[in-house]
Amino acid sequence: MDNDIIIHNGGCHCRRVRWRVRAPKSVVAWKCNCSDCSMRGNIHFIVPSERFELLGDSKEFLTTYTFGTHTAKHTFCKVCGITSFYIPRSNPDGIAVTFRCVDTGTLSHVEIKQFDGRNWESSYNQSGIASCSVKEADEEPK
Repeated sequence: MDNDIIIHNGGCHCRRVRWRVRAPKSVVAWKCNCSDCSMRGNIHFIVPSERFELLGDSKEFLTTYTFGTHTAKHTFCKVCGITSFYIPRSNPDGIAVTFRCVDTGTLSHVEIKQFDGRNWESSYNQSGIASCSVKEADEEPK
């Protein structure tokens, strides 16, 4: 996999929520079967929060939904309803980016792994997902 960090842009369907994220061209995305992700069909990759930036007045168009432990912050656009990113329970120090909300042309490969959100604790312990939001010391955007 290509680990060079580049800038990806993306956002919601109506384009009122826009962001940029620094991530590799090739990412590992997680398909979760928890009650929320399975209903939304969400598949996301995770980055350290400092590699994610909301653009313009995007924040005014966001609202947040929580449930269960209230650790995950499911953000979505108030206008079109799309969750283009959120703060995941597995990585509260990171951002989960919905890979289908990344503008076309910068992601070269997406490997999809399964996360058993219905059996959250055992999947969390076995998956290695916690390491996805750890920033490497020598990371620089290209």
